[in-house]
Amino acid sequence: MAEVSASTFTNPEPTMSPMDAAGPESLVRITDVAATKVNEIRDAEGIEGNMALRLRVVGGGCAGFSYDLYFDEIAEVDRQVELNGVKVVVDEMSLMYLVGTEIDYVEGLQGAGFKFNNPNVKSTCGCGSSFSV
Repeated sequence: MAEVSASTFTNPEPTMSPMDAAGPESLVRITDVAATKVNEIRDAEGIEGNMALRLRVVGGGCAGFSYDLYFDEIAEVDRQVELNGVKVVVDEMSLMYLVGTEIDYVEGLQGAGFKFNNPNVKSTCGCGSSFSV
């Protein structure tokens, strides 16, 4: 499994309009910048085309939950969608915490990483690596 660094967790206003509310694309979104970075990582690490970008929520961190983002095989029970040229999969348990989440990639003075704009987040921890709902 190739790990994708998820370094920034925030809850600002969404920067993209929701896609078709009836389709799975409205559940999770990925910006063009993030999609480009995911594909750069896929190419640099030689990740096979059948692997998808898995987004999940795991218990842990000071606030209760944290994001996990990595390339993985698609499981039969996953919700899957292709967004901006990236196959994204989410398990059903994580999906209830991720509806409406936008994945972005930012570069700044404090480093670079994927940022999750999740409208379901009620608070984050001081270090910014976990959240609560």
